[in-house]
Amino acid sequence: MELTNEFTIDRPVDDTWRILNDLEFIAPCMPGAQLQEIEGDEYRGIVKIKVGPITAKYAGKASFVEQNEAEKVARLKAEGRDPRQGNANAMITASMHSLSDTSTSVKIHTDLALSGKIASFGRGAIEDVSKKLLGQFADNLRDKLEGDGATADDAAAPAAAEAEAPAVESVVADVTATDAAPAAEAPAAAAPAAEPVAPAATPASTVRKIEAPEPEAIDILAVGTPSTVKKVVPVIGVAILLVLLRILLNRKN
Repeated sequence: MELTNEFTIDRPVDDTWRILNDLEFIAPCMPGAQLQEIEGDEYRGIVKIKVGPITAKYAGKASFVEQNEAEKVARLKAEGRDPRQGNANAMITASMHSLSDTSTSVKIHTDLALSGKIASFGRGAIEDVSKKLLGQFADNLRDKLEGDGATADDAAAPAAAEAEAPAVESVVADVTATDAAPAAEAPAAAAPAAEPVAPAATPASTVRKIEAPEPEAIDILAVGTPSTVKKVVPVIGVAILLVLLRILLNRKN
């Protein structure tokens, strides 16, 4: 299933490119989503979806497969799984072009594959919901940028400064130690040869945990249009019937 949506950000195209490529910065803007950890180039988290009595919690991961800054095109591979409701896999392509010195159009093309109960909603319902959710994402991102008053690069600057500080202190310490060293004395007797040291093990990839509040599930009935609700309600009815049958069978047993 292929979906195409578009929105506008009131930032120059270069700023928009940096912002939308910083998943940690933009993840809180996506309804129902929570970024939980980062390992290398892989981002892991959850997306919660609610349809009547059915709640799906997709645990997933995402990683960039292309980041072409010259063309302002980024491709992101994402996959999620809910043991009860099914799987979702997507290849998401974001392309950006400048509308003016202070405005950028962003087009999102999603090649989506669904399985399980969520797939039974049909293309029309999913298109309705994805359009509404992307609109909410764009609104949340604008609010975040206005509230922070900074781009993603600006937010990352303090961390970069902290990372550089130890190196500067190390250089200063080396220079001070050299200036304070006494004049060289006569060479001392050679020390016994040191025993061979085993090579250090390659450090394992570290996982960085992201502290973020649990997101509220996306309520499809609240987000969808009336036509979407008409398509989803029969599915909910079947789900409720199955739940009731299960309760009755358990009582008989």
